[in-house]
Amino acid sequence: MNTHAYPEIMSAVREQEPLVQCLTNSVVMDITANVLLAIGASPAMCDTPTESADFAAVASGVLVNAGTPSYEQYAGMRAAVAGATAAGTPWVLDPVACGGLTERTRFQRSIALEKPSAIRGNASEIIALANLDENAAGGRGVDSADAADAAIPAARVLAERTGGVVGISGATDIVVSEGRITRITGGDPLMQKVIGTGCSLGAVVAAYLSVGADPHDAVVAAHAHHSAAGAKAAKTASAPGSFKVAWLDALYTLTSDELEQYTTFEEESL
Repeated sequence: MNTHAYPEIMSAVREQEPLVQCLTNSVVMDITANVLLAIGASPAMCDTPTESADFAAVASGVLVNAGTPSYEQYAGMRAAVAGATAAGTPWVLDPVACGGLTERTRFQRSIALEKPSAIRGNASEIIALANLDENAAGGRGVDSADAADAAIPAARVLAERTGGVVGISGATDIVVSEGRITRITGGDPLMQKVIGTGCSLGAVVAAYLSVGADPHDAVVAAHAHHSAAGAKAAKTASAPGSFKVAWLDALYTLTSDELEQYTTFEEESL
C-alpha cells in the first residue's frame, strides 16, 4: 500500500479544480457546495431533466443523491447518468435512506444497474442497496443501524456488479473494490452532529474520481481528506456550530502531512 498516493491525489484535485455536478437533496445543497469549494473543486447544482444530460457530459464528475427526491429530480438523475455514461464522466451514487422507503429504494436499486463509478453510503444503505436480504429493514432515516464491517459482503457484491468502488461510512470507513479492501480511521463523532457531512462526502468522491488516479485509491483519498479534516477540526471545536466552521476551514487548509497525521490506513487483499 502506497499511502503517499493519497496526498498526491489531494494535490491533483486542488490543481485541476474539477467541476462537479450535484444532483442532491435540498437539505444539503449549501454545505455540499461549500465542501467542494473548500477541497478545491467547483460545484454546480444542475438537476433539471432538460439540462442534466448535457451538463453531465461537460462536468468532471457527477453526484446522484436522492435524499429528498421528486419525480422531476428522478428524471433529472436518470438523464444525468445517461449523459455521464455516454461521455465517460465518473459518477457517484449515494443511496440515502435506501431500504427505508419503497419508492426511493426501487429507484436507487434501478439506477445502480447503470454501473456507477462509485457508491458511497452507510452500512445499512449499502446492505439494502445490494438487496441480499429481502427482510432487511434499512437504517433509521439517514442513520445506519449496522456496523460498517457488516456491509462488506454487500459492498463486495455491488463492486462485482458495477465494476466500481464502494465506500462504507462508519467510525472506520471501509472502501471495497474487486480484490481490495481499505480501512480509513479518522474523523470525529461531532461530524454526526452536523447536517450534510455524509452527503457531502459523495460529492468529494466524485471530485476525486475525476483526476485520473486509480479509482480505488481516489475513493480512499476522498474519505481520508474528509475524515482528516474532521479530526483536525475537533482539535479546536467543542460543539456542532463551531465544528462546522472549523471543519470547512480544515478541508481548505489540510496539508499532505496532516492527511497522513490524522488518518490511519489498513489494506487487505482479497
